[in-house]
Amino acid sequence: MVKTSPLFTNCNSMRIGILGGTFNPPHLGHLRLAEEVAFTQGLDRVVFIPSHIPPHKISADDIVTTEHRLEMTRRACFDNPLFQASDMEIALQSPSYTVNTLEVIKKNENCDIFFILGTDSLREISTWKDYERLFILANFVVVNRPGTSFRSAWDQVPEAFREQFQEKGQHLVHSSSNRLIPANVLGLDISATRIRGLLKAGHSIRYLVPESVRSYIQEKELYRN
Repeated sequence: MVKTSPLFTNCNSMRIGILGGTFNPPHLGHLRLAEEVAFTQGLDRVVFIPSHIPPHKISADDIVTTEHRLEMTRRACFDNPLFQASDMEIALQSPSYTVNTLEVIKKNENCDIFFILGTDSLREISTWKDYERLFILANFVVVNRPGTSFRSAWDQVPEAFREQFQEKGQHLVHSSSNRLIPANVLGLDISATRIRGLLKAGHSIRYLVPESVRSYIQEKELYRN
């Protein structure tokens, strides 16, 4: 049984990054991204939140159980004091909509929230549930994904929504005073899809995931067929 808190502990007045995802499996790209964003934004902690039922993701047949994904995420975060794994979306036992997650955090925690997402997700933000409420609940840190710049992604967001923001230096400031922050971080171009493909083909994934995650996948024989 993985012992993680559904919410955070001792985070009053802290700057907390939120990195959600399927983490199927968590890999070094996730960790390096979180490390760089924590440094550039002065975050006190980055919380990794594996989704329960990801509404935008691949078919359920390709996703290992929530228990496996949570345990792998916990192991990936274990040796970095800035990182924490949370089971809050899994504990909710419902589709993992970001707006619901942020509302729970906002209600229960007194901290500045910085939700981390890629330019590919920003481009499609209008497809997210109650997307206009998201920026009332948190700041958003946007990292570049291959082939999609911040500006090209932002230009695809509905114009009426973009009009709720004002440019302030390199940031965009929402009418709620929360910020949309383009983050110039390098990251690592590693994909969970590629990792699963390598595993299914019987190939090595060493140096793509933390060793603790690799050994867990090997022990549990995950993603083999």
